[in-house]
Order: sequence, then C-alpha cells, then structure tokens
Amino acid sequence: MESWIGVIKLDKIEGIVNITKKPVVERRAVATGVVNLSTDSKQAIENRRVRKGDVIEASTIAAIQAVKDTPRIIPHCHPIPLEGCEVSWGWENLALRCTVEVVANYKTGIEMEAITGVVGGLLCVLDMVKYLEKDENGQYQNTSITELKILEKYKSN
Repeated sequence: MESWIGVIKLDKIEGIVNITKKPVVERRAVATGVVNLSTDSKQAIENRRVRKGDVIEASTIAAIQAVKDTPRIIPHCHPIPLEGCEVSWGWENLALRCTVEVVANYKTGIEMEAITGVVGGLLCVLDMVKYLEKDENGQYQNTSITELKILEKYKSN
C-alpha cells in the first residue's frame, strides 16, 4: 500500500505490533507534567471558586479517562486491561503538577497511558481556568503546559 503524508512517501503503514508471543508480566509507569498558571488561577483553584467547579476533582477524572482512552488517541497503542491508576496533584509556586501512575499485568508497556493521563488532566485544568488566564487581548501569554516526562517504566521479569 502506498501512502503520501505531506511530501513524505510511505511505502507501507504498519498496523499494531504483534505481541502474541510476549509473556504477561507486571508493569508500572509513572509520568508527570505541570501547568503554569497565574496567581488568580491558583487562588481560585485553592479556594474552590472556579466557575466550572472543583478543578482537582474534575481534572483527576479527566486524567483517569485519558489513561483509559489512550488506544483511541494514539493509534498504535494496544488496549490494555488496566488494573490501577493513581493521580496526584501538587503546587510548585504557580505551577500545578500532575503525576499519574498506572499499573497492569500485560504483554506491553503502559508508559503511554501514564503520560496521556497527565496531558488529559493538565488540559482539563487549563480548560477550567482559561477565563482567568487570558490577558487583556484574550491571549495566554504566561500559561503553559511543560515538563512532560515519563519518570518510571517498570517491567517485572
């Protein structure tokens, strides 16, 4: 099958990697990232005065949902029977850090699920406080999502 993406010619597009011969083993992955916010947003989140509701609660649910939806978002990811997901939040000055840990016993890694969870959680935070983040021109000059990182990938023997 011949495909063109932009000006790059692809001779073959691969499907999902065949993992039938791989053993089921315990796996864990931890990822993190931050959303950099204004003082107004931080105070509104801490005092639970954001118009859309409790930011940490909603963003935790968004992170968990993103973990579960990873194969729908990233085409080559396998649907993995997840066995656990922990989402934690913490302030670092005006940066709100999200850390997601995912566990499963399966044939392939779950680091993409962990980092997708972080991104989903941070995007939910931003969506909920964006009205506080806009400058006088309606732009987000000082708001950013940064430090996305897979902290740990564990696979038992």
